[in-house]
Amino acid sequence: MPRDGMKAVLMCLLALWPALSFASLSADMVVVHKSRYSLTLMKDGKEVKRYWIALGPAPKGHKEREGDQRTPEGRYLLDYKKTNSGYHKAIHISYPGLADLASAKAKGVNPGGMIMIHGQRNSWGSPAVQRSNWTNGCIAMLNHDMDEVWEAVQPGTPIVIYP
Repeated sequence: MPRDGMKAVLMCLLALWPALSFASLSADMVVVHKSRYSLTLMKDGKEVKRYWIALGPAPKGHKEREGDQRTPEGRYLLDYKKTNSGYHKAIHISYPGLADLASAKAKGVNPGGMIMIHGQRNSWGSPAVQRSNWTNGCIAMLNHDMDEVWEAVQPGTPIVIYP
């Protein structure tokens, strides 16, 4: 192959590299560390990619009731992808679980729900950075990061949320 032809092929591959690496992300577990503001995609027990996240204004502690602006802690499932969201893509977390429901009932409170991993508000466009602790208890990501997570996980993927 002539030198110019090889250069053209290499330039095409470099231009496609983000799309190729984006398409190859696959995760069988998601791990969140609230205290580190991180979400990590895992595959076969190994870290695939780590992202910076934002939480609610009261990030410490397990979610106990609706409106406490906390993100739950524990093991859940990413049970469905929400395509008609007010945010740039959203994946639902299976909170509340049975233990959460029992705890809320014992306290006489509503456990809340609709906890998601999601991108930025649709009305915000696609900012390059996001504010910290702006959600109502969800896990927020930048839109381009959310695009990767959306493609990498399927409904039924476990998520573990640590303090």
